[in-house]
Amino acid sequence: MDQQVRTKVGRYIYAVVPATLDWPDSLSGIGGENVYTVSEGRLTAVVSDVADTRIRPERQNLAAHQNVLRQLMEHTAVLPMRFGIVAGTDQSIRNILSLNQDALLEQLQRVAAKAEMGLRVTWDVPNIFDYIVNTHPELRAARDYFFRGNREPSHEEKIELGRMFERILNEDRDAHTARVEEVLSPHCHEIKRNRCRSEREVMNLACLVGREAQAQFEEAVFEAAKLFDNNFTFDYNGPWAPHNFVEINLGL
Repeated sequence: MDQQVRTKVGRYIYAVVPATLDWPDSLSGIGGENVYTVSEGRLTAVVSDVADTRIRPERQNLAAHQNVLRQLMEHTAVLPMRFGIVAGTDQSIRNILSLNQDALLEQLQRVAAKAEMGLRVTWDVPNIFDYIVNTHPELRAARDYFFRGNREPSHEEKIELGRMFERILNEDRDAHTARVEEVLSPHCHEIKRNRCRSEREVMNLACLVGREAQAQFEEAVFEAAKLFDNNFTFDYNGPWAPHNFVEINLGL
């Protein structure tokens, strides 16, 4: 790609890819800027010019970032950068690629011909505390004891009840997640458990799946869902660039 004279203050970095990238035509990035490459050795950084070193996480910017990654994934293995990474010059990018050549090449090999699929499972119940209480005699007995005779539990008793709820909630999460992972594992290279973002969330899994196995993975999700009753909702998404399975620290 022709690299014209650029007057912008920084280079926004979308991803690191192999230097053998089969480049997609007319790819636009954040702000509609032309996307180009900066290469060093066997690695290439995919970038576009920006006028500010701080890029706001607005919807249009996030969408542009994801669009570049999605199109790159159709052509090559991708090490995606997190949103908002800006370098000063092309030469600074080349220096970083040179210093991290072996580590980045190793990670590219790890994710080659693979994509990330997400699976989020939630409890679909009116009140998660009532649901957990009603499905666990130990917690129900403690609740009934602390509230016996319509008394108001002490502060310490409320804390104890809350701790019991959290412990049982997390034990249920671990048990349910293990059941799902057993079904999904034959169709995944790796599975990562991400932190649950709310009390109703049972699991938030990132799955590294071979491109040729995505249909089998989706079928496995439906098989796993059959192990659960209507109090659970399964929601899978992807394919995405493998954000959860790469570790890039370019020191920028």
